[in-house]
Amino acid sequence: MKRKLLSLYLTVILSRRYRSIRRLFAELRRMVSFRDHVVSVFLQIDDPYSYLLSHYLPQLGVQYENIELRYYLCQALRHEFMPAPDMLAEYSVMECKLLAKEFGVPFLDKGEAPVVEHRRALLDFLAEEQFEKDFGETFGQALSAYWRGDPEGIVRLLGRRQPERPETHILVSQNQLLLRKLGHYNTATMHYAGEWYWGVDRLHYLTSRLDALGLNRRDEPNTELASLQQAKALSLPAAVPAAAESLPVLEMFYSFRSPYSYLALTRTFEIADAFGLKLEVRPVLPMVMRGMSVPKQKLLYIIKDASREAQRLGVPFGRFSDPVGPGAERCIAAFYYAQSQNRQRDFLLAAGNAIWHEAIDVAEDEGMQEVAGRSGLFWPELAAALEQDEWRSTVEENRQAMTEAGVWGVPSFRIGELALWGQDRDWLLARKIEDMCHAGDGIMI
Repeated sequence: MKRKLLSLYLTVILSRRYRSIRRLFAELRRMVSFRDHVVSVFLQIDDPYSYLLSHYLPQLGVQYENIELRYYLCQALRHEFMPAPDMLAEYSVMECKLLAKEFGVPFLDKGEAPVVEHRRALLDFLAEEQFEKDFGETFGQALSAYWRGDPEGIVRLLGRRQPERPETHILVSQNQLLLRKLGHYNTATMHYAGEWYWGVDRLHYLTSRLDALGLNRRDEPNTELASLQQAKALSLPAAVPAAAESLPVLEMFYSFRSPYSYLALTRTFEIADAFGLKLEVRPVLPMVMRGMSVPKQKLLYIIKDASREAQRLGVPFGRFSDPVGPGAERCIAAFYYAQSQNRQRDFLLAAGNAIWHEAIDVAEDEGMQEVAGRSGLFWPELAAALEQDEWRSTVEENRQAMTEAGVWGVPSFRIGELALWGQDRDWLLARKIEDMCHAGDGIMI
């Protein structure tokens, strides 16, 4: 009953009507208080995603009128909000290096590593500058020097080095409290009138909202922002490249409780088919069933973000029944039975649609039987497979393989030495597979 009530609540707040009403009241409150359109930006000096985002933020002021960008020197919330901080630190640098190359943004071009020895000095400097009028520009310069590996640029920016300021920690903590009060936990984030936008990946949602408010001061699109969107467009070959025949298996680490995994399914199949790759889906247990916590605040953001991503992708989404616990375990057992019948693709799509669009409870036989029928599976045999637990050792092997690849969340993808995390990395995955075909990287000899 608790899960059903939660699903009903989330269904309501994810509806387009509810979102439209929230936006309307937010704009009414802004107008009666005679305020500009305030976009709060939370950036972290040693977060490469903050650096990539900072490269594009000045374009908002160029393109839109009556908006105020408020920059906050911050740190992402840790502990339960960041289950694998060491892995994240390593992965984020690797991924942002790939992203920066695709976007044409300088990244570690003046040094092989960020200038971590200047981190504390930069924090103190930025804390002192936060209330200056040009703080956004200064913050961008600091991020650029740090993530380009430019110690000389930092020295020029800092001037005469100041002693450490104990109040820096207080300021950062205050900004963290504001971050959490507004409803988020991560940096490289933007908040406008009740809604959150993370990094360059969600910047287009903010600009679309500003466009809808009639704030675009120019008839032509902004070149920088448009090029960002063009770089992230998914492009697939019209015919299977001959070189792709020798590429390794494409692996997808998948969780039935992850809405992002569900959203990634169709496009992952399309990528595998376009390149003629064998796709191996490797289920893992949900994070909370692997000893990792997912706080309610984080879960709420994920669901809201997944909802708008589903609309962008044209994937049915909105009414769901949380499969955590027995539901997730039954889905994994059913998946391996479906695989034995060469029906794994049918089952994945049917189960995902049932869980995330129709609120079918796969923890119950009635719900699973419905999914079986849509997948072309014989229910008596599937029901017997649900009683088996041989899949547990395989799922543990999947978890270990995912960790060895340097990722810990889903959906994640691995082909050869390349590992990527996130359903919104489909375009980058396709781009790197294409590069492998052209350069011979990853070709199995």
